[in-house]
Amino acid sequence: MAGAKDREAVRDLLKTHGRTYADEADIRLKDTPQPLYRLLVLANLLSARIRSDIALATARALAEAGLRGPRQMAKATWQQRVDALGRGGYRRYDERTSTQLGEGAERLIEDYGGDLRRLRKAADGDIDELRGGLLRTPGLGPVGADIFLREVQGVWPEVAPYLDSKAQEGARRAGLPEDPKALARLADDTGADPATFAAALVRAGLEPSKG
Repeated sequence: MAGAKDREAVRDLLKTHGRTYADEADIRLKDTPQPLYRLLVLANLLSARIRSDIALATARALAEAGLRGPRQMAKATWQQRVDALGRGGYRRYDERTSTQLGEGAERLIEDYGGDLRRLRKAADGDIDELRGGLLRTPGLGPVGADIFLREVQGVWPEVAPYLDSKAQEGARRAGLPEDPKALARLADDTGADPATFAAALVRAGLEPSKG
């Protein structure tokens, strides 16, 4: 059982930072093809060296342009994707990312019929296998795969607890134990949603150092 001080720290953390990136990108995440694909795109955008608010705005801009599923993304022209990325402010990487989004959509359709739940089924609870499947997505490196897995654990419970090095760094900054098992127990003890807890830890780790 976690101590009262740690439980209070978790409650404070969730009060300050308790919002997933999917929620901020207006993705109502559930275990259906379209929101899962939108999360994959968001993870791709967030993994670039660009401000998170720009990546989030760009994810919303792509959705507003009708590019909510892999078939719509693959069908769009390269320029249509570039234009949508630009409207979100993602100009530094717009041309390369447009190509990667098109290729990634085509690969997802080819490998899994456009449905990430098929990747989940193929992994059969093996998180390394699941992560490896995600890494086949053009432009989605280890950072992007971690982002996807941190966020998806709220709807794919076999992924939880997924607390990578970014979350562990946030735990250290928040004065919480860095050990993933200890953090998982804290989440259980406080009733925290695993995805929200992981996102809050990451956000805490991104805060500027005090002093």
